[in-house]
Amino acid sequence: MNIPFLSLKDVTALHGAEINEAVVRVVNGGYYLQGAENERFEKNYADYIGSRYCVGCGNGLDALIWIYRAYIEMGVMQPGDEVIVPANTYIASILALTENGLVPVMAEPRYDTLELDDKNLEALITPKTRSILLVHLYGRCAYTDEIGRLCRKYNLKLVEDNAQAHGCRYTDGRRTGSLGDAAGHSFYPGKNLGALGDGGAVTTDDEALAAAVRALANYGSQRKYVFKYTGRNSRLDEIQAAVLDVKLKYLEADNEHRKQIAEIYYAGLNNPLVSLPLHLPKEQNAYHLFPVLCKRRDELQAYLKESSVTTIIHYPIAPHKQECYAKETWNVPQLSLPITERLADEELSLPIGPTITREEAQEVVRLINAFK
Repeated sequence: MNIPFLSLKDVTALHGAEINEAVVRVVNGGYYLQGAENERFEKNYADYIGSRYCVGCGNGLDALIWIYRAYIEMGVMQPGDEVIVPANTYIASILALTENGLVPVMAEPRYDTLELDDKNLEALITPKTRSILLVHLYGRCAYTDEIGRLCRKYNLKLVEDNAQAHGCRYTDGRRTGSLGDAAGHSFYPGKNLGALGDGGAVTTDDEALAAAVRALANYGSQRKYVFKYTGRNSRLDEIQAAVLDVKLKYLEADNEHRKQIAEIYYAGLNNPLVSLPLHLPKEQNAYHLFPVLCKRRDELQAYLKESSVTTIIHYPIAPHKQECYAKETWNVPQLSLPITERLADEELSLPIGPTITREEAQEVVRLINAFK
């Protein structure tokens, strides 16, 4: 049995007829940027997330860049200010900060949840702290009441990186992407809500922020040939907006299938060499990924590969260990993040997605339980 990590071809085929119809409609319509497809998707996605505004842009990294750049343009922040961010995140979260001259302050996650540990956050807050960048890694809701309390107490902007958590909820029913002041979303093809190429969006209830983001992503222009900011070209094209609007209708059903596969893993995996993160209530996990932890991770991955099961490591090198940040002043040699580094050594993501079958998941369980 050949079990892929995620077959994008099969995922697209789930709704292929409607996707093809949407693409042909855009192609034949002759309008390819900033048109009706974007307007429709932005409205529908804002309604889905539970925010007043949605602004499409080129990709998820840009979405985060524009949020922080907008705050700088609005005078809320300035280069040199500090932003607390989980140390075990994908590097895009960090790049969005350093691109704006902001200083990332690395915070350790909890080993059992893989998400930001709110017990250690207050000690990291200084007079220069302006924001917490909360990342809902793996599709798991990272928000806590304590994080909200700290943001209110210290007047910090709470920005969500919702790239991996489309459809996830907090305990009060609100969706991730609507919990803070603004959120960046990625529609990279492998995401729960994925385009047929790159795409991203910003959601927020802040009208001024939304307007600034829209202008920054359109060369800095709020009306043609008039430039308020020095922006860039980062727009969601009409074809991707149309495709995303089709797939948005099926996101809840697709996420439900992911949750059913996850339950097979939680119920079946019992190898003492492999540990699972804390089992959250189903609403609080969109299961973009299903991570397991193993001290012999590389051996386990090779063993599964021999049995034609594809897995991926998220992520083998933590951002503070990357060469691109080796000379940054905040990356001092004594920076010690043992939990983050342990996760980088032990994490392995199992196949999960809307097209993985129950039989395939059960075979993954059988193979892992047989790993010696």
